[in-house]
Amino acid sequence: MRRSVVLLSASLLLFAAAGCSLRKKAVSTLGSALADSSAVYATESDPELVAEALPFALKTMEALILEQPDNRELLLAAGKGFAGYSWGFVQLEAERIEPEDYRRSEELRRRALALYLRARDYSLRALAVGEPGIREELRRRPEEAVGALSGESLEEIYWTAASWGAAVSLGKDRPELLADLGAVLALFGRALELEPTWGDGLLHEAMISLKALPPSLGGDLEAAKRHFERAVELSGGNRAGPYVTYAQEVAVQTQDRSTYVDMLNRALEIDPGAVPERRLTNILMQEKARWLLDRTDDYFIGGPDGENAGPSASGGR
Repeated sequence: MRRSVVLLSASLLLFAAAGCSLRKKAVSTLGSALADSSAVYATESDPELVAEALPFALKTMEALILEQPDNRELLLAAGKGFAGYSWGFVQLEAERIEPEDYRRSEELRRRALALYLRARDYSLRALAVGEPGIREELRRRPEEAVGALSGESLEEIYWTAASWGAAVSLGKDRPELLADLGAVLALFGRALELEPTWGDGLLHEAMISLKALPPSLGGDLEAAKRHFERAVELSGGNRAGPYVTYAQEVAVQTQDRSTYVDMLNRALEIDPGAVPERRLTNILMQEKARWLLDRTDDYFIGGPDGENAGPSASGGR
C-alpha cells in the first residue's frame, strides 16, 4: 500500500513537471511568433487595420511577459510595439487634430507619453537582461554606462533611446524627464559608435531631431543637416521620415519655407512600397507630410513667396 502511494505521488509530480514544461514551451513558442510578427505590420498598406490589430497583440505580449519576465525577445518586441503604436496611431493623431480640437489633442499627447514610457521600460528591461543595473547607471553616469554596451544590443539600444527620447520630447514640461536627455544622447551616441550604418539610416534620422534642439541642450543645426544627408544616403532615398523630420524640426526653426515645402514634396514622391518593410511607416509619414503642407502658412511668418527663406538644405539630395 505504501509503495503504491509513493508511486502515485511520483507519477503526479512527473505529470505536473511535464505540464509546467509544456506550458513554458508553449509560452516561449507563442512569444517568438509574436516577436517575429513585426514584419507583418511593417509591410501592411492599411494603417487602420494595424491600428485595430496592434492593441490585442501588445496585451498578449504583456500576458506572456508575466510568464517569462526575462524573455529578452519578448521584452524587445513589446518595447518596439508600444513605441510604434504610440507614434503611428496616437501622437500623429494628436498633431493632426490640434488646430480643430486642442483639448482632445492634449489628451492624446498624454496618452502617447504614457505609451512611450511603457515602451522605454520594456526596452530597458530587454537591455538589462544582458547588462544588469544598466537603468540605474544610465541615470547616474550615462556616458560611462553605455561604454559597456556591445553591438549585440543595438536593437535594444535603439528602441530604448527612441522611446525614451520621444517621451522626453512630449514631456518637456516635466523636469524629471528632461533630466533624462543625457541618457538618450549617450545611447544614440554609443549606437553610432558601434555601427553608424545600422537600420539603413535610422540612427541618423533620430539624430536630426536631437540636433535640432537648442544649443544649451546639445543642439547643432549644421550637425542636423549632416545627419539628414547621411540618413537619406543610407536609406537609398526610399524613406520618407528624414525629409519630414528635417522639414518640421529644422526648416521651421530656421524659417526656411522653400526647404520646408521641398522636403515634404520629396517625401511624397517616394513609392511607399519600394522597400516593403518600410511601407507602413512611409504611408504614415506621407500622410503627415500632406497635412504639414496644408498648414505651411501656420509655421512661417513670411508670405508664400518666401520672403523669410533661410539657408536651404536641398544640397542633401
